[in-house]
Amino acid sequence: MGTRAAMATRLGKLHPARLPTLTDTTTAPNLRTVSSHDAADRRGVPDRAGSIGQSENVAQRPQRRRHPSAGNLNEPPEVVAASVPETSLSTLTYPVGAPFNPTRVRFGPGLADEALDRLIGTPEGKRILELGAGDGSNAIALARRGARVFVVDSSAERLAVARANADAAGVRVEFRHSDLAELADVRADRLDGCLAVYSLARVVDVARVFRQVHRLLRTEAPLVVSLPHPLELLTHDSSPNEGPPTLTRSAFDDSRIFVGPEQIPVEPHHTADIVTALTRSSFHVDAVLEPPMGSADGDVFRAPRHDYIPATAIYRGRKLGT
Repeated sequence: MGTRAAMATRLGKLHPARLPTLTDTTTAPNLRTVSSHDAADRRGVPDRAGSIGQSENVAQRPQRRRHPSAGNLNEPPEVVAASVPETSLSTLTYPVGAPFNPTRVRFGPGLADEALDRLIGTPEGKRILELGAGDGSNAIALARRGARVFVVDSSAERLAVARANADAAGVRVEFRHSDLAELADVRADRLDGCLAVYSLARVVDVARVFRQVHRLLRTEAPLVVSLPHPLELLTHDSSPNEGPPTLTRSAFDDSRIFVGPEQIPVEPHHTADIVTALTRSSFHVDAVLEPPMGSADGDVFRAPRHDYIPATAIYRGRKLGT
């Protein structure tokens, strides 16, 4: 029988794969390679907790595993792919960048008031609450059509711009500086409709807002809400001449998105979330619209992906009960 060294040499020649090379530290038995799944599981995700309205303070919450249906989308993609130049304004922060046009009510980027009569009814003689001032365009358009308009916004700067535009247009609009979910000074059961165009995109607890609006509306009065379409948060344009848009975010990722150099927060409100919140707030949802992007704002928001997906989702709920 030979020595141990001789036996080891012989086994190494017969089965070289069974004997690791101890000088190769990358394959040493005590070292562990961390997979992308392990890294993703340990990585914290942004917390959606915070105050209602325009709060941008984001804390860290306990780690969690991603939904198994997310597949291999473990690395969080950039909101805008670095290799794809942006040629249009972000729809996620609408109405920022939209041309001032108080002749029509706009429900989202590129959308005009063609469906206004169907969604809210004839504004003349009605008292309508608008959540979010924007630049005052919608409030002015409604006032010009005979509505008494109340506007609530948490930003004093936006209210100042909207108020100045309303004064210049010669219409009467009542503006109030308040959190969107703090409407205690508005009399209950007095309003004939409520409009929220993209203003709830930054609000975490939309159900709280819906409950407040329910208290203010007359029975059967409509609440019309428009938000960035869920697909708009998941896709991004491919490189030029490379075909349809690409998927850049998991549909099961509910973390907040930050857009642009100002890092504007946008909540990923899914259709099921909005419909459920409206229903539990005693609204009957009788319309969910996914209109294609039109030309109401020119081409400032249009991107190649909008030939494939809608930019806006519109929901209408009617108040039930008293």
